[in-house]
Parts: sequence; C-alpha cells; structure tokens
Amino acid sequence: MVTIGNEWDNVLEGEFDKEYYQELRKFLVSEYKSKTVFPSMYDIFNAMKYTAYDNVKAVILGQDPYHEPNQAHGLCFSVKKGVPKPPSLVNIFKELERDLGVKTPNHGYLEDWAKQGVLLLNTVLTVRMGQANSHKGKGWEQFTDRVIELLNQREKPMVFLLWGANAKSKAALITGKQHLILTAAHPSPLSAHNGFFGCRHFSKANEFLSKIGEDEISWELPQQD
Repeated sequence: MVTIGNEWDNVLEGEFDKEYYQELRKFLVSEYKSKTVFPSMYDIFNAMKYTAYDNVKAVILGQDPYHEPNQAHGLCFSVKKGVPKPPSLVNIFKELERDLGVKTPNHGYLEDWAKQGVLLLNTVLTVRMGQANSHKGKGWEQFTDRVIELLNQREKPMVFLLWGANAKSKAALITGKQHLILTAAHPSPLSAHNGFFGCRHFSKANEFLSKIGEDEISWELPQQD
C-alpha cells in the first residue's frame, strides 16, 4: 500500500485500490525486478511528499522522468545534486533570469521550489533507463489525471504552468474558475524559442499569488557549495 505521509493519503483514499492501479503496480514490480527503472522506487511520489495537497500554490507539469542515471528523483525537470543541468532546465533558468533577474544556480535540484508549494508533477512517474516514454500508457496517466482533478476541486486557488502539448492537454481537467492556467511552449531547445522564452510565467504566477493573499514563491535557488 502506498503511503505518502501527508494529506495526500486522505485525498487519494481508495485510488491505490482501483483495478487500473493494481495492474500498474504489477507492471512496476516486474519492471523494477528485471530492468533499470528511474527514479528509485522510494522517490516515485516525491512531488507529493514534498508538496502536501493543502500547500500547493503552483503546479508545473512534466511528461516522464529523465531516463539517464542519477538524474530523476521524483520532481519534474529537477535533477539530483551534482548532476549537470539538462537542456530544458537550462532554458527554464534562462527564462527565470530574463523574467525576474534571478541568478541561475550552479545546480538543478528543485526541492526548494517543492517545499514552497510548487508541485513538480510528471504525468508519467517512472521510466526505463535510456527509453523515454517507455512507461507511457501503463496507468500512470489515469493516476496523475486524478491528481489534477483533485487539485482542481480545491477551493483555495493555485496556478497551473502548462508547457508543451502534453501539459496543455491537461487544461481540460482544470475547470475551477478560481485557478489560473498559464500555457507556453515546452522549454526544450527544440521549442523554447516558439513561445517559452518571454512567457514570464514566474512573475505572472507570483502576481496571482500576491493578489489572492498568498506568499509569493522565491524562485531563486540557493547556490550549492
């Protein structure tokens, strides 16, 4: 049985007992035994462990975890300490610097954002080493769609940052008028110049949070020694 350790356990009550999740669980048990899978099974639900349901101020949606060693640790776009920043994350930091003058950190570990209320959620939570999208269509999409629906149901407003076609497709699940939806191209080098650069989502998110009486997110990450 999955235990996240905060109010997500109550919010998701019964979800892990559903037939689709039991099938997903069987698939994952087999995959982790026979293949190299990222992230570590202990890190799969880190996005929700670090950012409790009631604490979510902003949601950034990713697709599936990084598929090279030592990168993925359960937060979308984030990499472990001491690991080079992947190209999409480099572009996120470039936009942050343009938008808010935030100094680019010397690492790509986004735990500080998560602890401030930024839910860094991939729509698929696991992947085989070296095989992007290898766990697509196995059940994770149904689970993370449910997470988005539950966030949408919350009365307290939040901001959804949807970058790229996969993330934008989830806007249909966000019907609550209290929430703000921001969309842009994906920060990947293939698409960042088609509307991610210049989107100013970080300042727009903070403007919205300030307007509803919430503390703004400090997007500037502490440098690592």
